[in-house]
This record gives sequence, structure tokens and C-alpha cells, in this order.
Amino acid sequence: MPSSPDRTDERGVRSLTGSERQSVTSPNETISRTPPLPQLIIELRDLVIEYFKQETLVPLKQLRRYITFGLLGALLLGQGVVLLAVAALRALQTETGTTFTGNWSWAPYGIVSAAVLIGAAITWQTRGAVKRRNDKKEMR
Repeated sequence: MPSSPDRTDERGVRSLTGSERQSVTSPNETISRTPPLPQLIIELRDLVIEYFKQETLVPLKQLRRYITFGLLGALLLGQGVVLLAVAALRALQTETGTTFTGNWSWAPYGIVSAAVLIGAAITWQTRGAVKRRNDKKEMR
């Protein structure tokens, strides 16, 4: 079916003439669609800030609970070790009678200090061995 003089097809859709098409897609209209440079800079800054928050602050907020409990647990374990060391010292001083008196009064302190250092070394070695084992598993 041929087009009518007003350029509508059989579906009733009007087709544009060449000058009408040019006025719709004029270069001035394309330039006005692009935002000005200061607006682009502000949008880029906002995008970078949101990315920073998403990649750093949000995960840190999610880890806050684990960090808090980890620090609290470390403090409580440290306090427990100190109290056990003081209890061992007290036991060595009172329950050994006259063994650690006079020139040997320093011995209970040395024994307790050595025991704490040996316990710390065993803990450190065990931690390192577990870490090395986990690293080997990750490499496989």
C-alpha cells in the first residue's frame, strides 16, 4: 500500500522527512545531552567515594564483631596466664617449706618465668606449624 501524502504507512506510523530527521538528531542536541565537565568530576568523585566505602569500610564494619571478640579473648587468655603464673609462684613459695629460702629465694621466680616462656614458645611453634600446614593445603 503506497504512503499517503502526509507520509503515514499502513500501520498509521508517520515517517519523517530528511529535514525532520536532521532536526531531531542535530549536533547541538547531542552536545547538550553530555553533562558539563564539573558535573562529571563531581560524579567521578562520588563514585570513587562510594567504591572506597564499599570495598573498605563495609567489610571492616562486618569484621568489627570478630575483631572485638578476638581482642577480648586475647586479653582474657593473657589475664588467665598471669593469674596461673602468680598461683604457681605462690604455691612454690608456700608449699616447698624451707627449700626456697635464703639464697634460693629467687628460684620460684625463675621457675615460673621459665615455665611461662616455655609455654609461650610451645604456643608460638604450634601456631606456626598450623599456619605452614594451611599454606601447603592452599598451594595444592
